[in-house]
Amino acid sequence: MSPTINVSSSVEFSRLLSSSTIVVTDFYADWCGPCKVISPTFESLSAKHSKPNKITFTKVNVDNQQAIAQKYGIRAMPTFLIFRSGSVIETIKGADSHKLTSAVENAVKLAGAAATPLYSTPGRTLGGAPSVSQPLDIHTVFDAIITFFGLYFTSLFSLDAYAAAENSPFNKNRPDQSAGSAPTSAGKTAAGKTAPQSGRRLGTIADIAGDN
Repeated sequence: MSPTINVSSSVEFSRLLSSSTIVVTDFYADWCGPCKVISPTFESLSAKHSKPNKITFTKVNVDNQQAIAQKYGIRAMPTFLIFRSGSVIETIKGADSHKLTSAVENAVKLAGAAATPLYSTPGRTLGGAPSVSQPLDIHTVFDAIITFFGLYFTSLFSLDAYAAAENSPFNKNRPDQSAGSAPTSAGKTAAGKTAPQSGRRLGTIADIAGDN
């Protein structure tokens, strides 16, 4: 039995257009000689490519279904219309078997492409292990706050703010004072001599508070 559907009403044709991805329609007339010549080619293509709800081949008798023929502007027979998702994508006029075959094969490829996922890259697998964020270290934050305010108040009431902050016990980068003469807040050594100032640069409290 041929898979080709002979359309019996406008309602049926609309239903077929909405239920099938590709619809190939042969608009013909019983008295049309060329329609009879190309009919075997159409039936062969229908038998080869028809797939339920995917690719559907239909025949519309223009004398019996004038409303459908007028809707699509059919003026000559045979005329073949190829629909995709209800819209005309190809029109073939006349009994040109080569052109009809080529158009149908292209439409079949489109039907296959329509089923291809839009995104081919792998996504996240359901049930996969979620990413774990690092917990906030309260001790580190608290230590940073104490260091900042310690250096701030140490330098606030000193004539040489940078020197005071540099020698503050809150300075994490404070030089080791266990060996030699320890520098004082006035920039002098324990022996009372002024420490050399060469190479000293101006800085900020942030320079001292940060870790190298």
